[in-house]
Amino acid sequence: MEKIIALVDCDSFFVSCEQAKNPELKDKPVCVLSNRDGCVIARSREAKRMGIRMGLPYFMAKTDFPGAIYLSGHHDLYKEVSAKVMDLLRELTPVVEVYSVDEAFVDLTGLERFYKMNSIDIAKFIRREVREKIDIPVSIGLGATKSLAKLASDKAKNELDGVYYIGEGNLMDELRHTSVHEIWGIGRRLSVKMAQNGILTAYELVQKSDKFLDNLVGIRGLEMKHELLGEIVSPVTNEVKLPKSIQRTSALAKFTSDKEYLKNSINYHIHRACVNMRKINAKTLEVGLLLRTKDFKVYVEKETLNKSLDFELEISKIIFNLFEKLYNPKIVYRSTGVFFDKLVYNDASQMFLFSEEKDERKSRLSQCFDRLEARFGKNIIQTGFVTKDI
Repeated sequence: MEKIIALVDCDSFFVSCEQAKNPELKDKPVCVLSNRDGCVIARSREAKRMGIRMGLPYFMAKTDFPGAIYLSGHHDLYKEVSAKVMDLLRELTPVVEVYSVDEAFVDLTGLERFYKMNSIDIAKFIRREVREKIDIPVSIGLGATKSLAKLASDKAKNELDGVYYIGEGNLMDELRHTSVHEIWGIGRRLSVKMAQNGILTAYELVQKSDKFLDNLVGIRGLEMKHELLGEIVSPVTNEVKLPKSIQRTSALAKFTSDKEYLKNSINYHIHRACVNMRKINAKTLEVGLLLRTKDFKVYVEKETLNKSLDFELEISKIIFNLFEKLYNPKIVYRSTGVFFDKLVYNDASQMFLFSEEKDERKSRLSQCFDRLEARFGKNIIQTGFVTKDI
């Protein structure tokens, strides 16, 4: 049975999330800005047609393109919408591999009989479902491998129906018209290196021998060649790769030396990171604090724990002790962050952790936090800096 892999790619995702939340923004030139409104990181089709480029500093964009609408990013919103899209894809297809916040690989192999339609029509159906139920437009590329699906998804953005298929019949013609820099996994440096060795197109790449590519690039070169020829190297899988660490950082709304302002920012990161840990049933054995100054110097302090934790009211005590070591009132800061390393899973320390009644109360309280946020929205819980032992 021929493999059919699809890459579902949300179009201008951050902008699409803002437009789904506020329909009045639809069909208008909208740009989403990076942290502290530094530069443009997402554009609607209308903004692209105006000539606004990715990465354009905001102070230049608002001067050169005053007719566009500029929005500060709302990354919690984007994560929520992303989760809805991925959950819907899992309802529609059995094998979904989340690639990024706005992309997922889907294995459509064998679904033609179930849906009683061909793979292209299945892709169109998925696209309609995502648009109708979540109000997010997507482009879908189809191919026998992830690399071909990725290449097809880029081309799908220019199709009226948002779907593009690279199959056996048009494979070589597509490769002839694909520059090496368009291939998934080839960056600027590797593109230059390949050009220096006479490889300018995907077709020229697949014509090279395995030995030549191995010497030039290594194993990644061989994988690219065979994936472009329709031979699966990396299958789509439902398996979730558990992180080894969790980090939460962000730029401050203003440069500051204000101690309480910095602690508020750190406290927010601690809470969000703990929520993320509990979602994946993890605890941390090492916590750290990061402070970045106005002139981009970075100060880091970390501490190894004697038992694994996932409760913000415990972790915050440790983090704020680290803060007292790092903080200098004479320094102006631009960003804060926390990181949790040495994650353990599956309640590896559960017997030790719950050996005391006090620890059990802490676990119940953290679960209460999560249930309240699930019902009433993120950040409904505001924890303080200092707490008495529970």
